Amino acid sequence: MSYNEAAVLTNLLNPATLSFCLGATARFVRSELSIPRDIYSGISLFLLFSIGLKGGHELAAAPLDSLVGPVIATVMLGVLTPVIAYGVMRGMGRLSVSDSAAIAAHYGSVSVVTFIAAQSFVSEMLVSRPDLPRLEGYLPSLVALLESPGIIVALLLGVLLQKRAGEKNTKAVLHEVITGRTMFLLVGGMVLGCVMGEQNWKSIAPCFDPAGGVFRGLLCLFLLEMGISTASRLSEVRGSAPLLIGFGIALPIVNATFAVLIGAFSGLSVGGAAVLATMAASASYIAAPPAVRATLPDANPAYYLTMALAITFPFNIVVGIPLYFYMSEVASTFVS
Repeated sequence: MSYNEAAVLTNLLNPATLSFCLGATARFVRSELSIPRDIYSGISLFLLFSIGLKGGHELAAAPLDSLVGPVIATVMLGVLTPVIAYGVMRGMGRLSVSDSAAIAAHYGSVSVVTFIAAQSFVSEMLVSRPDLPRLEGYLPSLVALLESPGIIVALLLGVLLQKRAGEKNTKAVLHEVITGRTMFLLVGGMVLGCVMGEQNWKSIAPCFDPAGGVFRGLLCLFLLEMGISTASRLSEVRGSAPLLIGFGIALPIVNATFAVLIGAFSGLSVGGAAVLATMAASASYIAAPPAVRATLPDANPAYYLTMALAITFPFNIVVGIPLYFYMSEVASTFVS
C-alpha cells in the first residue's frame, strides 16, 4: 500500500470522521438521534478552550530566535487566507455574508490531521533527498499560531458586513465579537497556556490536550451532531454542488501558492514551506465549526462542512500534499 493510500485509509477511519458520518447516516435514515442543545453548547466551549490552551502552551515552548520570520509569515497567512476565501465565496460564489464568512473561517484556520499527514509525507521525502535541509522542529507551534487568527478575521468580516453591522456602530460590533465567548475562549486560552508553565500544563493536559482521550471523545460527539445538522440541510445545497467542489479544490491551491512564496521568503526550508503551504491549504473541522456555530448561527453547515470534510480534506491528502512539496521546491530556486 502506498503512502497516499495508507493516509487516506487512516483518515477515513479516524473516529472523528466516522462520528460525522454516523450523524449524517442517522439523519438519512430518519433516526430520532439528537444531542441536547445545552450539552452540544457545553462541548463547543470545552473544545474552544482546549484549543486555546494547547496553542498557548506550544507557543511558549518554541525557540523565539528562530521563530521571528516564520511567525510573521504565519500571521500574514492567518489574515490573508480568510480574506481571500471570503472574497471568492461572496464575489464569485455569490453566497450570503454569513455563509461566506463561515467558509472563510474554516479555510483561514488549519486541519491538524492534514498537518500531521503533510509532516509525515515531507519527512519521508527528505530521507531520499539528502540535498535538502531537514524539517524544522517548531512547525507544530505554527499550527497553534495559525489556528485562531483566521477564525477571528473571518468572524469579524461576517459580523461587520452583516445587516446588523449597519444597525450598530463599528465599535459596538467589534466589542461584541472580541468579547464573545468564541474569541474570549480562544485568545484567553492561548494567554493562559503561554503563562501557566510546563508543570501546570502537565497537570491539566489529560483533560485539555487535543491529543488526549477526553478531547477526542468529546470531539466525536461534537462531529456526530454536526453530521446530523449537515445532512438535514443538504437539500439546500444540491444545486450548489459544482460550486462547492470547484472552490473546495481551487481555494487550497490558491492559499498554498501564497504560503509557499511567503514561507520561502521567511527562511523556511523546502520541507517547512511545503508543510506551511499544506496548513494554509487545509480547512479546519475542529476549531472552526464551534466558533462559527456560536458566532454565525445562521450560516449553513452543509456548505462549510461539505467543503472542508468531503472535498478539501481528501483532495489535500491524495493530491495536495505532493503538489505543495513540488511547488515549494520550485519556489526555493527563485528565492536562492
